[in-house]
Amino acid sequence: MALKRVGKHTVKFENPPKIIGTASIVGPKEGKGPLKDYFDIILDDDTLGKDSYEKAECTMMYTVVNEVIKKSGLKSDDIDYFLAGDLLNQTISANYAARDLEIPFFGLYGACSTMTESLSLGAMLMDGGFADHVIASTSSHFSTAERQYRYPLEYGSQRAESAQWTVTGSGAMLLGNEGDYPEVTYVTTGVVKDYGILDSANMGAAMAPAAIDTLNTHFKDTGRTPDYYDIILTGDLGNVGRKLTINLLKEYNYDISKVYNDCGSLIFFDDEQNTQSGGSGCGCSAVVYCGYLYKKMMMKEIKRALIISTGALMSTTSSFQGESIPGIAHAVAIEFD
Repeated sequence: MALKRVGKHTVKFENPPKIIGTASIVGPKEGKGPLKDYFDIILDDDTLGKDSYEKAECTMMYTVVNEVIKKSGLKSDDIDYFLAGDLLNQTISANYAARDLEIPFFGLYGACSTMTESLSLGAMLMDGGFADHVIASTSSHFSTAERQYRYPLEYGSQRAESAQWTVTGSGAMLLGNEGDYPEVTYVTTGVVKDYGILDSANMGAAMAPAAIDTLNTHFKDTGRTPDYYDIILTGDLGNVGRKLTINLLKEYNYDISKVYNDCGSLIFFDDEQNTQSGGSGCGCSAVVYCGYLYKKMMMKEIKRALIISTGALMSTTSSFQGESIPGIAHAVAIEFD
């Protein structure tokens, strides 16, 4: 019997893991956005001196993992598991970062939902008594994602108004058992939703149904209402997906408009920075959660947060074969009363 299950798809932790540290790194464009003061490292050069953008993304993840370990006063040997993934083929950023870290590693792929996927599984390992310290991480890079999923960078294609700008960034969360830190209290695992969206330039519309379903499930499973939380943050829906989520959740009799925002809508000055519908990518929710949200919680300005990273489970192969874009969303409740 699954004693820690609550409702349909939610887990309630008996011994809530604590987020004892975070680290975030972003590219130059993100470092000029509204949240620039919340990031730990802002790059001057998004190549990091490497000879490819893919190697640069790997270095970003390696850097934030080392940074969060150092900030917490621990050593790599103190970390029991490293859970991470990214957008690149065979999750190479996470794999090669793990190669150099020498921490027991689980590679994950949840597309842009990977931050809450890794955090969910890390929290389960902690509450299950399988680990004392776990790191959850993910990354993305505009230039690696653009040329893998869309067009060669040199092509300079015109971007649709519904398009989102893949965030160059990486975030890492370190979970532990002791200290006065925000706690992971609930995890609601999403199911794959596909409403037949074919347009890869409208990812917000493709992922919003998964976010809506997971939010609805979380509220039903826990008995909570939106106003329980100081903030509800989806990860990567951008402006289009954020509006859809607000409007369609009302059909389930939930009005989240007073406490809700999206990381993709927060991270850029869309008009000034020409980012159309906002940000996306694994790194979008990662750096906003690990930078902006965590620092707000540590200052006790936010005490109860519900974070929901959303992912489009597509590939170049599926797109070329005419497949639609499935979405997934995982929710994590973080509380610091």
